[in-house]
Amino acid sequence: MASAPLTSENHGSIPHIAIFPFMAKGHTIPLIQLVNYLRHHHLATVTFFTTPGNAAFVRDGLSSSGAGAGDDAVAVVELEFPTDVPGIPPGVESAEGLSSMASFFAFTDAVSLLRPQFEASVAAMRPPASFIVADAFLYWVNDSAARLGVPKASFFGISAFAQVMREMRIRHDPCGTVLRHGDVDGDGNPATFTVPEFPHIKVTFEDLMAPFGEPSAIGMMMELDRRLGKAIEESHGLILNSFHGLEAPYIKFWNEHVRPRAWAVGPLCIAQPVSKPGAARPSWMEWLDQKVAAGRPVLYIALGTLAAIPEMQLKEVADGLEKAEVDFIWAVRPKNIDLGLGFEERIKDRGLVVREWVDQPAILQHKSVQGFLSHCGWNSVLESVAGGVPLAVWPMIADQPFNARFLVDELKIAIRVSTNDKTLRGMVPSEEISTVVRELMHGEVGIEAAKRVKELSALAKEAMDEGGSSWIAVKEMVDELCTINDVNGK
Repeated sequence: MASAPLTSENHGSIPHIAIFPFMAKGHTIPLIQLVNYLRHHHLATVTFFTTPGNAAFVRDGLSSSGAGAGDDAVAVVELEFPTDVPGIPPGVESAEGLSSMASFFAFTDAVSLLRPQFEASVAAMRPPASFIVADAFLYWVNDSAARLGVPKASFFGISAFAQVMREMRIRHDPCGTVLRHGDVDGDGNPATFTVPEFPHIKVTFEDLMAPFGEPSAIGMMMELDRRLGKAIEESHGLILNSFHGLEAPYIKFWNEHVRPRAWAVGPLCIAQPVSKPGAARPSWMEWLDQKVAAGRPVLYIALGTLAAIPEMQLKEVADGLEKAEVDFIWAVRPKNIDLGLGFEERIKDRGLVVREWVDQPAILQHKSVQGFLSHCGWNSVLESVAGGVPLAVWPMIADQPFNARFLVDELKIAIRVSTNDKTLRGMVPSEEISTVVRELMHGEVGIEAAKRVKELSALAKEAMDEGGSSWIAVKEMVDELCTINDVNGK
């Protein structure tokens, strides 16, 4: 733990914010982006909390804004992660290193052991913390904030649509009344529940239960969901990585019918420079440059960092890409996966398989990239919208099925990838991959999706510009939380 006091130089009397993400890249990245946005607009100084195993990733993201080590430098506090925790592999400090939902639940419990270090570090902040922003998975931070007398806002990195659908599940309990696992309609498709508040939305049992993972972990994950829901409800506000031009009806519904107050401050990926100043251009970006010069559109493929996809399924993806005969770049994981004998040699003239961490926003901003085959995680959706790139969506876990329905049925900027048995866990055959990919890159549905997503891309940039809806929301968030702190006499 950093020695006290923890100092952060500021510009006059601007707020000093403590920011604490959950230890997973997908949760950490948007909060790094929020920090860089706050710094760019001189709205706050920040002390950022993480653990030693995640610190290098955090510092790299914070330094990519190009700011020096001057007045607006971010203090990074490393909290020592507990060792010898049952259910967690030795040395794992990030959710990407976990193999099951059961171990994920154990991991969230282990993170709560950071509480004494966190409280001591926040108490040592100089100037004192104006307020705390913490991931909702760090549900115990509410008690820490109350003990320290500091306001606290929750960050939950899902869409407003998914957040509202979670509320509808709790309010109407369709999985306990009208829907059961395996129910189908007259056409053999999964049975649906019509959301009373939004009659145009129909969700399935799997959509509603996906956040709880595999059946063996449902009890544990429902308890975790209860805890994070309570943490959000009892916070002084909810920070959403979204914008009104994308999700206005659901942001409005939340603020009128649910609590606490939500601020839509995104898409935060726009606040992050697409490349670090002075950094060497990666080989995969040079490859994309060549595709632009040749006038060849490229499909980008990335299927997330948390869901484990069997090797057999990834070989089907590889076969489908080969059959589709489109140019593509595939950020594959795990990096040692076997994609089939001779695959990479056969596709080398039009395909590139990358087995390292890539700058996904930079790829999606590249002029050559005209389509994205995605697991439909919310960060990826926002990065694709910001880049004006239509999607082929293949949801697997968590909020991804909600995101897919929103993108396909409502926004109409995506094409759904279907499994062979119409369930989330079913196999996607190579023929489905090739059909969807061709339609996305060359078909009428893909052309229309591209037009719509480019319109949303323009709205996203407007939202984040000075005077835009997200810029206003960030300022309101800072002002309101600081006002609470002032009332508390801090």
